[in-house]
Amino acid sequence: MPINYLRRLTSPARTDLSNRHLGRSLAFVAGAVNAGGFLAVGQYTSHMSGVVSALADDLALGQTMLLVAGASSLLAFVTGAACSAVMINWARRRGLHSEYAMPLMLEAMLLLCFGILGSNLEGHRLLFVPVTVALLCYVMGLQNAMISKISRSEIRTTHVTGLVTDIGIEIGKMCYWTLAPRLPGEAQADDPVPPARRKFALLSSLLLMFFLGGVAGALGFKAIGFLATVPLAASLFLLALVPLLDDLSRH
Repeated sequence: MPINYLRRLTSPARTDLSNRHLGRSLAFVAGAVNAGGFLAVGQYTSHMSGVVSALADDLALGQTMLLVAGASSLLAFVTGAACSAVMINWARRRGLHSEYAMPLMLEAMLLLCFGILGSNLEGHRLLFVPVTVALLCYVMGLQNAMISKISRSEIRTTHVTGLVTDIGIEIGKMCYWTLAPRLPGEAQADDPVPPARRKFALLSSLLLMFFLGGVAGALGFKAIGFLATVPLAASLFLLALVPLLDDLSRH
């Protein structure tokens, strides 16, 4: 990829185009990590709705160990989001180019460690499974907070429920404003249908990239195991590298 293109993807100066391109890339990574992580540990790690629901069930059924494991997953996700916000705000106050690249670089490093060490630790299932779940939840929280801040909460990449809901909203908006007759005396307003179409296209592309990432992650894990996360880490490393090098050259 051209250097300037990579620089724009995570630059502090944001555009709609760079937000869309970065969001689709990260949705693919999230889908791959989520699907591959399920094959590794038998649990999805990108969405907290199921985790919180499971916490309620485990509490009602008195499943203490499962309750602790679920609480750890939730805490790891929140901690990842908090760490992302800390890094972004720390870099922003210092005027760094890498305010959004820093969380991506940390995510790349964690995925790389998971991919390289995972196969060696798999024999120790009692320790490996909860640590892996917490690590992947942390990574997903880190990524989701970063893209939420970079897009002002317009783009989410680690869970599909919000995407599908927003897709339904945009479909309803397009149907209503296309079919509804104008009321007598109603002021002429801007046509809301074209913006709704653009947002529908963005949300649909994010959903598609998450799905394609899930397919790639599942097939990759099935073929080469934990090493399937290494290409994902490499892609994140590439996305984050140029702004970090810019800051190093400045200082």
